[in-house]
Amino acid sequence: MDLSSSVMATISAENIETSSVYMMKEWQKLAGGLHRVLCMQGGDDDVSYAKNSQAPASAITLCKPLLFTAIQSMNLFFKSKEDADSLRIADLGCATGYNTLATIDMVVESLSNRYLKECGFEPEFEVFFSDLPSNDFNSLFQSLTAMFSDNKKNKYYAAGVPGSFYHRLFPKGKLHIAVSLSALHWLSRIPDEVLDKKSPAWNKGRAWIEGANKEVVKAYAKQSEKDLEDFLRCRKEEIARGGMLFILMGGRPGSQPRENQLGDPDSRAKHPFTTSMDEAWRDLLNEGLIDEETRDMFNIPAYMRSIEEVEIAMKRCGGFEIRRMEYKRIVEHSEEKQEEWIRDPVSYGRAKANLVRATLRPIVQAHIGPYLSDQLFNRFQTRVSSDINLLQKTCFYGVIVVCAVRI
Repeated sequence: MDLSSSVMATISAENIETSSVYMMKEWQKLAGGLHRVLCMQGGDDDVSYAKNSQAPASAITLCKPLLFTAIQSMNLFFKSKEDADSLRIADLGCATGYNTLATIDMVVESLSNRYLKECGFEPEFEVFFSDLPSNDFNSLFQSLTAMFSDNKKNKYYAAGVPGSFYHRLFPKGKLHIAVSLSALHWLSRIPDEVLDKKSPAWNKGRAWIEGANKEVVKAYAKQSEKDLEDFLRCRKEEIARGGMLFILMGGRPGSQPRENQLGDPDSRAKHPFTTSMDEAWRDLLNEGLIDEETRDMFNIPAYMRSIEEVEIAMKRCGGFEIRRMEYKRIVEHSEEKQEEWIRDPVSYGRAKANLVRATLRPIVQAHIGPYLSDQLFNRFQTRVSSDINLLQKTCFYGVIVVCAVRI
């Protein structure tokens, strides 16, 4: 244990209360400025996003044929080498690790092959990796440099673009392809009313909105609607006519109301944002490490949209022709992995805790500090490992895939 952790471990109850009030106020400030702390865990250790992004990877793998088909159906921008400019591709919400690099590699290779086959030349490619300023761009570009070194030749010219994709990031008509993979279900902010304990939307006792009261869900849905419309308006300006927008985001079936974000009961109970997360926060509260307000002030800024909600936003924005939109269910993990974890529940708890650390650690630390953050994830791991019955049930994640052309 380092010095800072030792100090935190000996904080008195009075100081903990004072500290939690401070953290609560800081979190209230950050609610409208999540770009400072909302990022996937950087680095490449066991709790990094790079080592714990199997669920997004499964979703991306499932949807790659759709992305490939979309690329094959695009109009080519340049007919001759003399007239060719560089083709510009952006990954919006790139995070770090293999998923973004493998996807961009596939996009570039597919376009390159089309140009060689149909036009007899390869254009140059510019790729923009974009995410919030808090993203670990260093790890991303170290991985990219290693990949280029292995290939001996750069397939494209890469650049990092820090900023929120809910705002403009590129000049007008700059992009030919924009992809956003497993990112748009993260909101730009937590609604103010959810953080106001005098409001009917005060989300007491919960870390997320699954199963919450209608006022809480309504506040999140309203924020989600604004965010998606902001995202689409910005891409409408940035993507050249004939260019493509490809989105993969967490979603829910249209048959499910907004308060049922995750579909079936087993998936709702087993999802890392729900039961075990709430129990871990309750453990900290019962142990006197935090107070009720500190627990209640923490909310996960995510919302699973339905296809209908996405369609409404696309129509309001205009400027895009939807070529394909569908909802898909993705199994949590393979049968082999589930059998392995049933034999060793502790390893399952560790894997789930690492996944939660990879996605939530930065915002949890901003809320309660490093020491209590580690305590929360330890309680989460214990809770997950001890629920043997739930481990034997299969959990599904829902995603929505959108392919649209700028018109």
